[in-house]
Amino acid sequence: MIMVEASRPLLVLVDGTNLLWRAAYGFPARVMTRDSRDVTAPFGFFALLRKALRELECPAECLVIFDSETGWVGRQERYAAYKRHRLELDCAPLVWLPDIQQGLTGLGISWQESGDWEADDVIATIASRTRTREVLIMSTDRDFHQLLGPRVSQLNTARSTRRIVTDLDVRERYLIAPGQWCDYVAMVGDRSDGIPGIRGIGRVRAAELLAGGLQLEDLPHSGRLDSHHGRRLGDQFEQALCWRDLVRLRTRVRPVLATRRRTTPELPLAAAVVERLGIW
Repeated sequence: MIMVEASRPLLVLVDGTNLLWRAAYGFPARVMTRDSRDVTAPFGFFALLRKALRELECPAECLVIFDSETGWVGRQERYAAYKRHRLELDCAPLVWLPDIQQGLTGLGISWQESGDWEADDVIATIASRTRTREVLIMSTDRDFHQLLGPRVSQLNTARSTRRIVTDLDVRERYLIAPGQWCDYVAMVGDRSDGIPGIRGIGRVRAAELLAGGLQLEDLPHSGRLDSHHGRRLGDQFEQALCWRDLVRLRTRVRPVLATRRRTTPELPLAAAVVERLGIW
């Protein structure tokens, strides 16, 4: 449970596209209508959101941010393989997006499609500008680890235990600081983003190279690239810098949403929401 002042409700920033995919493909059971239509995606979206907010047991203001169709273009122009494999995914859940957005509006929850940026960048910008409240980012995407700190935590609803991830968790699990996350991923790779990383450098080697708070640009003069594994990084150093830039979240985009410091009321059951939307 997170402890917050009632006058400053916890700000929950929901990665809406991430939650939609989790609802569509990770919900424990398929939800069907009487005429055999699969409505798991919208039902699961509202069910998972309701459950997450209820479990916080503290006042919270919820904002939802979705990716737009052009959100990846900027990064793909710099590195063509960035998230390219996602073009082959079944995008059927996206047909429910207008209904889900209508449902959020009906519940009084503000939402935004991210425009020319990824939803991650919009979330990062709002989180970085929120200086007097605690922020909780609801997503299973580990790229948000780079934002974690005294005010910012992450809620991973795919976990059965220890669902709230803090900067201390990142330090203990990966042996790096959140500020080194992008350097770390540039070396170990991230299949979900199409970043291959440096062959032969895994979690242990990457943590060793970054030990002491070093970042990629510090390594050429550190002597750490003289080892066998270090030379592998040295051979692809410029590529690693490119990958790091792809992973870094932008914090200077222009969000449409504005926080209001209003506590989001407890959400109704998902069945009531989809019935109100006429989906049943």
